[in-house]
Amino acid sequence: MQFAGWADGRAGSESDVSAGTWVAEAVGPSSEHVVGGLVPPVFAAYARVFHPAARYAGLHDVDVSWTEVAAANRTVAHPAMEWGSITGAMEFLTEADQSPLWDGAPAMGHLPVAVATRLADVLARHTTTPEDCWFGVWSGFGYAVADRPTLDLPGREHWLLRGPIGLAAANLAPEPAEQSANLWWPADRAWFVATDIDLVATYVGGSQACIADVVAAEGLEVAEVSPNQRVTWDADTVNPLPVDAPD
Repeated sequence: MQFAGWADGRAGSESDVSAGTWVAEAVGPSSEHVVGGLVPPVFAAYARVFHPAARYAGLHDVDVSWTEVAAANRTVAHPAMEWGSITGAMEFLTEADQSPLWDGAPAMGHLPVAVATRLADVLARHTTTPEDCWFGVWSGFGYAVADRPTLDLPGREHWLLRGPIGLAAANLAPEPAEQSANLWWPADRAWFVATDIDLVATYVGGSQACIADVVAAEGLEVAEVSPNQRVTWDADTVNPLPVDAPD
C-alpha cells in the first residue's frame, strides 16, 4: 500500500500493527461516544483542539476561531461546545456559511496542516522519540489499497504508518483532496492524538505538563476536557440544540 502523501519515501505502511495493540486494549467502546473511546483513557490529562473555520481573503484563508463564531452568534464558548449549537444549525457543518464571518466550515475528520504543524511542535517537546512515531489512517478512504493488516479499534479500522513527528502534517490523500493521519502517537507512548473521521475537533491525551502546553500554545484553540466528555453533535448542554437537529 502506498499513500499519496508518503510517496517521497519518508515513511511507509507497516505490515506489523502490534505497536497499536495497547490502543485497542485501552480505548472504550464506541457506543459510549466519549473522548475515552477515541483516546486511550490512560493519560493524566486530555485536550480538545478545535478545527478553525475559514474566512476567504483573496488568495489566503484566515482562521476563524469557534470562540469568535460563538460571540457573533450570541452563544457560549465552552469546552463541550458543538458547531451546530454555537452557529444554530447543523447545515453550517457542510452546506452553508455565515459570510463575512466565516466562509468555510471546520474541517471534518482532517486536521488542517497549520494546526497539525503547531500541535506537533508542542508534542515534540513531550516525547523522547519524536523521530519514531506511529500514524493511523482510516481504512475506509477510497484511495487506499487494502494489502496490509489493519489496527482494529471500536468502530474503526486503520492502516499504520511510521515516521517522524513532522509527518503529522503530511497529506495522505491524492491532491486536490487533503487528509491528515487520523491517529498518531510516539513510540514511547507519551501522548496520543485522535482525529475521528466524523468530527471537527481533535483530541489529545498526555501528561498534565503536556496538555498544559497544548492548551497554552499560540495559534491553537484548545480546551482541557475529561475522558468522559461526550463527542456527539448534541453534547453541548449549554447552548440550544441546532434548529435543524435530527429527530
